[in-house]
Amino acid sequence: MTPGADGPAPRRRGRPSRTAKSAGPDARTRILEAARTEFAERGYDKTSMRGIAKAAGVDAALVHHYFGTKDEVFAAAIEVSFEPALVIPEILGGPMDSVGERLARYFIGVWENPVSRAPMLAILRSALTHEAAAKVLRGFVLRRLLERIAGDLDVPDPTFRAELAASHMIGIAILRYVIQAEPLASADPEKIITMVAPTLQRYLTGQDVP
Repeated sequence: MTPGADGPAPRRRGRPSRTAKSAGPDARTRILEAARTEFAERGYDKTSMRGIAKAAGVDAALVHHYFGTKDEVFAAAIEVSFEPALVIPEILGGPMDSVGERLARYFIGVWENPVSRAPMLAILRSALTHEAAAKVLRGFVLRRLLERIAGDLDVPDPTFRAELAASHMIGIAILRYVIQAEPLASADPEKIITMVAPTLQRYLTGQDVP
């Protein structure tokens, strides 16, 4: 039988074919949105590249093409939730003596938003039980967010300061949103921001709030 005459031509290996459904300007967005949902509903361990592809309505090869590995999809889901490129200039753009308050407000705001809270809960829960997920979270929150903020503030020991700030905020996230410990779980967000901001200010700048 001659290929192409009486049957379909053999599928070529390599880059996935670009079809109206599986490729195009919206394909990466659909994959990322599906990944966020899958990680939120299934957690890190039970989420697969094939499952993400199915939820996005694309070929699994396209997911690998855009993101490479599950860790990279996971990291991209974190970045979408935090949007560091947008928030870092906003946090650093105001007066130095209120950077702690701006960081606290941003962090609590991410968790209080129902749209970003679900994937963040999945990310945090996965990081507590899976080393690959923890590595991604450490790399993003520390290196791509807090270390950049501390580094731009031009203070001694920026990495140590960033880790202290991260420990404080992640601890709040675990108690308030994962364990739901009272009275923290039902406290007004503004009260939390007011009480946390001076500590973040001291961690990041070495200065007390006036």
